Amino acid sequence: MAQRMRSSKRYLRAFVSGFFVAVPVTVTFLDRFACVARVEGASMQPFLNPEGGSKCDVVLLNRWSVRNYQVQRGDIVSLLSPKNPQQKIIKRVIGLEGDFIRTLSYKNRFVRVPDGHFWIEGDHHGHSLDSNSFGPVSVGLLHARASHIIWPPKRWQQIKPCLPPNRGPLDTEEEGDEDEL
Repeated sequence: MAQRMRSSKRYLRAFVSGFFVAVPVTVTFLDRFACVARVEGASMQPFLNPEGGSKCDVVLLNRWSVRNYQVQRGDIVSLLSPKNPQQKIIKRVIGLEGDFIRTLSYKNRFVRVPDGHFWIEGDHHGHSLDSNSFGPVSVGLLHARASHIIWPPKRWQQIKPCLPPNRGPLDTEEEGDEDEL
């Protein structure tokens, strides 16, 4: 009986010490490297949540890849909402600092993205609260880049940067043409 008690204490001690090592390591990993997020809503349809309804995609968010605020056009990113800092949103990067963007419904038809900002949009324009509502977004609000769809299993895939048709920065020749009109 005494030996069983010592054995139980040894296992408890090993569990507690393992717990106190595992928790900080896990927290550090989730804070610095990657985490998972459930994508809700229709703003990124048809790429994310194509079936709509109660079926939600789950994505792997790569925090390490945005540590220097380096994103490219077409990346799907997670960021703090400029309207509600308690909420995280997921959108596609359409333009980077210095780009000229033809907006869809913003107060100005054309916008130059200021330094330290980027232009984000949801893929489902009629159902997205994005830069067309609140303008260019500070890179300081950037949280992570979505790198993979991990749920449901039939949709497992790497997310590659791509811009929707007719979205993205204007060409310099096109800018000159617009000024002449």
